[in-house]
Amino acid sequence: MIESVIHYFEHISSLHRALILAGGISFFWLIEGFVPLFNFKYQKWKHASVNIFFTITTIIINFAFALFIVKTSDWAVANQFGLMQLFPMPLWAFMLVGLLLLDLIGAYFIHWVEHKTKWMWKFHMVHHADTHVDTTTANRHHPGESIFRAVFTTLGVLICGAPMWLVMLYQSLSAVLSQFNHANIRLPLWLDAAISWLIVSPNMHKVHHHFQRPQTDSNYGNIFSIWDRLLGTFNATPIQEIKYGLDVLDNSQDENIGFQLKIPFDGSVKTDY
Repeated sequence: MIESVIHYFEHISSLHRALILAGGISFFWLIEGFVPLFNFKYQKWKHASVNIFFTITTIIINFAFALFIVKTSDWAVANQFGLMQLFPMPLWAFMLVGLLLLDLIGAYFIHWVEHKTKWMWKFHMVHHADTHVDTTTANRHHPGESIFRAVFTTLGVLICGAPMWLVMLYQSLSAVLSQFNHANIRLPLWLDAAISWLIVSPNMHKVHHHFQRPQTDSNYGNIFSIWDRLLGTFNATPIQEIKYGLDVLDNSQDENIGFQLKIPFDGSVKTDY
């Protein structure tokens, strides 16, 4: 079983990666229509078009970094460099440890840094500016932030010594689970809470999208919830208290692409640092 997974992700095509991305968005988009968490009064297609624009810029930047990430992975494995190369492990443990470490460095840590570094936060504001968080919000990243994340993904690959099949597996899981935890879907509270002990659940991540601190500076995880729980950044604010957007932005401009692209460079946009 594990060998089949490894073989698939060693040879995964760009078409299959695109299908995973599009399939996840389509699936959760449909589910949102049946069991919405919030009954938004918005133009769903117009909202999606803005977030798809940022998804496309993210894909372009990821493709630009793809060869660099591959070369980094190949070098690390060939030279037995990285944490995962230090100790022999069964394949299942190698896979699990690798996913956890890539999630810590390539997702949790860069996310935390973006919130703690003023100039990086202004790029990340574009993601938080969405006042109607749904599955399309998952890849709503300013192109500058997409570069930050690609750099930290590469750093994570180097530190871990992760082979490319593991990187591809992680990125596929990351895409789908990010679409899941951003999706405007309502799960039974007991189920959402149970899920949040293992992976980031929809309600857990919605807390992170609250319009003001301290909730904004919590629940940084992407796939695994363990990092927030271990590192003291977990927050369980009840979902009915959550309001989307940012208290330091003009939230009426959340679907204005030009406004969003200029946020990091607009001196009139204040942060509360």
